[in-house]
Amino acid sequence: MQVTGNSPYGSISVQVALSGYVSRIETNGVSVSSGWMGADRFFTDPDFRRRYDKVEISVFTPKFTLVPEQFFDPLAARELLSEVTSVEEGEGVSFEALPGMKAVLVYSDPMKETLSGAVAQTVLRTDGEKARVLPEIWYMLSALDSVPEYNKVVAACADGYLYLVIAQGRSLLLCNSYQVPDFVTAEYFIFSAMKKFQLNLEMTVIYFRTPLGAADEMSLYRYFKSVDYL
Repeated sequence: MQVTGNSPYGSISVQVALSGYVSRIETNGVSVSSGWMGADRFFTDPDFRRRYDKVEISVFTPKFTLVPEQFFDPLAARELLSEVTSVEEGEGVSFEALPGMKAVLVYSDPMKETLSGAVAQTVLRTDGEKARVLPEIWYMLSALDSVPEYNKVVAACADGYLYLVIAQGRSLLLCNSYQVPDFVTAEYFIFSAMKKFQLNLEMTVIYFRTPLGAADEMSLYRYFKSVDYL
């Protein structure tokens, strides 16, 4: 992916995993993805040396929970997360509001992950400000409003985990992560969730926020109405 010139260049989103990153640049309605890149590529990637009108940086963490805002206590964030997943000693716990859902996302900070911080220090907005690093699942939940269909299915895969969000209209049905050794297992969890909520695959568009290999994308096309990207 090559971009020339020194002027502000639309928007960029960077998704960071322990295994590397993927960036997506959008200019004049045209979006170009880098595909998955190794962390070492960050230091020579010319797209990270420019400023953008909009910068989004997300990091993958499979440990999270949604708490209704009326029941959320910042002092109890770690305890709330520990009720649904194991939180190791020394593992940081943070939280971020989702006002549109009247909920708070509580999540663990990925351990031994430093790339997202380096990206935030390097990839600046046009006004020179740094973007905050937020969990990928926060962006997935926020993306539901941009899905035009009534049945909304948003997924992402990274570091051996499937992240899956399903909603009908403005009703959130599922927000979860699953450990998956391969894409066949990821499909199993997707199909199981669709069956549980009685959603018709042939009438549903599934949206991915991470790149898919050609074979994996074609496999999904066998079942879903369409496969698209956010």
